[in-house]
Amino acid sequence: MTKPDWYESGFPHIWLPYTQMKTVTPPLAVSHTHDTRIVLDDGRELVDGIASWWTACHGYNHPHIRAAVATQLELMPHVMFGGLAHKPALTLAKRLAAMLPGDLDRVFFTDSGSVAVEVALKMATQYWLNQGVRTRHTFVAFKGGYHGDTIATMAVSDPEEGMHTLFGGLLPKHHVIDLPRDESSIKAFDAFLAKHADTLAGIIVEPLVQGAGGMLFYDINALRHLRAAADRYDLLLIFDEIFTGFGRTGTMFACEAAGVVPDIITLSKALTGGTLPLAATVARRKVFEAFWSDAASHALMHGPTYMANPLACAAANASLDMFEHEPRLAQIADIAAALETGLAPCRDIKGVKDVRVKGAIGVVELKHIDDLNDLKRRFIEAGVWVRPFNKIVYLTPAFSIGAEDLDMLTTTVVEVLKKI
Repeated sequence: MTKPDWYESGFPHIWLPYTQMKTVTPPLAVSHTHDTRIVLDDGRELVDGIASWWTACHGYNHPHIRAAVATQLELMPHVMFGGLAHKPALTLAKRLAAMLPGDLDRVFFTDSGSVAVEVALKMATQYWLNQGVRTRHTFVAFKGGYHGDTIATMAVSDPEEGMHTLFGGLLPKHHVIDLPRDESSIKAFDAFLAKHADTLAGIIVEPLVQGAGGMLFYDINALRHLRAAADRYDLLLIFDEIFTGFGRTGTMFACEAAGVVPDIITLSKALTGGTLPLAATVARRKVFEAFWSDAASHALMHGPTYMANPLACAAANASLDMFEHEPRLAQIADIAAALETGLAPCRDIKGVKDVRVKGAIGVVELKHIDDLNDLKRRFIEAGVWVRPFNKIVYLTPAFSIGAEDLDMLTTTVVEVLKKI
């Protein structure tokens, strides 16, 4: 199909994410979005099955969020957060502190999930340095985990199954081990901590679901064991809730399901309802107090230029309004039930290894996918936007998705997988 002029002239100058540009299938030209639909430049509409990497949790172009951003644009699109403060950021910080469990009440804003995790790792390391402890500077992370694409976050992601093996010689050395989820791995984990605790700053984990590692689900008891172990050895526990936060697993935050309060939590993705870049690293009181000092060297020396951007904070406040005033958690429970029913026929398809659902996440794991590009093309031709990776076909739709669109997504996944 003929591409628009802006596409033809601009594409030779763009560098796409996670893409070999020499062999890439050209991306689709998008005209606009609405509700849970992506409208292409040629007029086709696709039902979005992944909510733009899980961000558009209320669907696209939500009028309340759009109005909040428009109002803020008239007042102040941006102002530096060094030496200045503004209502959208302070209001949002107060609201997040009230929503999060325990005493997670100090919010440091950034502009991407990877940077939020970088800040968490930096906080945890400096927590010890500020107390005169210089031996605790490594972290325990877990196989199947993914925490971002920046240097520090690559270093705590799975080095074998992840996408960053090329950079092994560059990255800081941390410990990536098995999650303590059964008798054998619990025993190994406990033995590891007993040996190495004195050199560890903390533990970092994606609670309940390891997303980019393969949409791997695990039980709440693992999180409880991590909390108990962190307490036993005086380690900081970091929950990376960039994927799971804001309802995706069925509770507002995944840590709530386990009744566990981490020492630091990172948030992004759905924070602004899929409108503007924003992330947050939120610390418990004891972490913040390690930085509370007359010594300038004890300050957290970090400050992204666009941190606490007023437009993004206005969008986030409006997104939180939606969770307060619309039945999002009930909708997520309904989505979970529909995904269970709709994807169940995949269990009878040859080549399917597993079908699993947690909250508004539906996963079909295949034994292998021979041609990812062909599979992606089949979904597009069927009228849905679904982006399989590795051996995984997954759905993470907007929480506001209608029953008809959700049924189209699950039916299409079943029918396409039958054909391959």
